[in-house]
Amino acid sequence: MKLEARRLSGTKKSLDGKQLQAVAELFSVLSESSRLRVLQALQKGPLSVGELVASTGMKQANVSKQLGLLLNAGMIARRQEGNRAIYSIEMPLVFELCHLVCRGVAKQAAQRAAALTI
Repeated sequence: MKLEARRLSGTKKSLDGKQLQAVAELFSVLSESSRLRVLQALQKGPLSVGELVASTGMKQANVSKQLGLLLNAGMIARRQEGNRAIYSIEMPLVFELCHLVCRGVAKQAAQRAAALTI
């Protein structure tokens, strides 16, 4: 799924049903914090399952499950190095989305805090 630069910059264009479904599926995959933790670890560079377990502090079974979902969604890539599978980011756009969401949440929190100030 590609989001055009003009779409991100504010030009409003209605999405059709298939596009809305693709966006919903992307956000569904990103809705789990453990998947975000795996993506964050991979942002530093390609890692094996064992390295991801060490980096995230998650159990191997959970890391493997999250990798399968991220791979199926096209967010990460996998390559074999001997008997090890190495995972890397395939869709760096997810980090832009996370930053956009975090800025929006921070702005909203600041507005709420300001409204509560006496």
